[in-house]
Amino acid sequence: MDKNKRDVARLLDAGAELFYVDHHLAGEIPVHPHLKAIIDTDSGVCTSLLVDQYLKGRFRSWALTAAFGDNLVKVAETIGQQSGLPSEQLQQLHLLGTCLNYNGYGETVADLHVAPDSLFCSLLAYPNPVDFISDPDSCYQRLYDGYRDDLAKAEVVKADYVTDRVAVFILPDAPWARRVSGVFGNALANAHPQRAHAIVTVRTQGGYQVSVRAPANNKSGADVLCNQFPSGGGRRGAAGINQLPVDQYAEFVAAFEAQYQ
Repeated sequence: MDKNKRDVARLLDAGAELFYVDHHLAGEIPVHPHLKAIIDTDSGVCTSLLVDQYLKGRFRSWALTAAFGDNLVKVAETIGQQSGLPSEQLQQLHLLGTCLNYNGYGETVADLHVAPDSLFCSLLAYPNPVDFISDPDSCYQRLYDGYRDDLAKAEVVKADYVTDRVAVFILPDAPWARRVSGVFGNALANAHPQRAHAIVTVRTQGGYQVSVRAPANNKSGADVLCNQFPSGGGRRGAAGINQLPVDQYAEFVAAFEAQYQ
């Protein structure tokens, strides 16, 4: 909401009713009779879990799928177990959530395997995400194959800068690199929970796009770090910078290390 205050005000002034659910930095939330805001920036929640609470668990499996995709693995597993879902199904939801999250990263829609609006419409046909996974006519296999192949390419990239507290990886100007930046950061965070990670991807139009993951055992500070830069934003555990000029890379690395020293 903090990044969209002007449009929030514009829509409310035009008479629109807004239902705003989010887990990113909100700033001061406007008080207005036509605005219902459910915002929680705690690092243990995500938008899908907030909607799940609002809907009283009506589509819990989809909420858990999205939570897994947002790398809230332990939270999603706990809620899933409490909801009586078997471990095999939770593993399926984990992989599906990861694949859906992966399909959301790109500089343009052309970078993605499936256009987000088309993917959203196709998912509406499946009240249970397991049905989407098992349907041979769905695009699930295409997403999974792309995720697996792109992650394999990222895993051979060496860190450009690494200490026991932080690691920075630079990915090339390529569609696979733009697609994998988010899930690669999540995989690194899970593999090295004591370390913060930054995935810096070369932009086709110049500069870098940066994806930051706070340490998995201390999910804080990512939003503070990225908000130091003009196009930065996000939440405590995961944040990013849309466009970092090349000549500010050293400044970013210094700020990154200082944030997690």
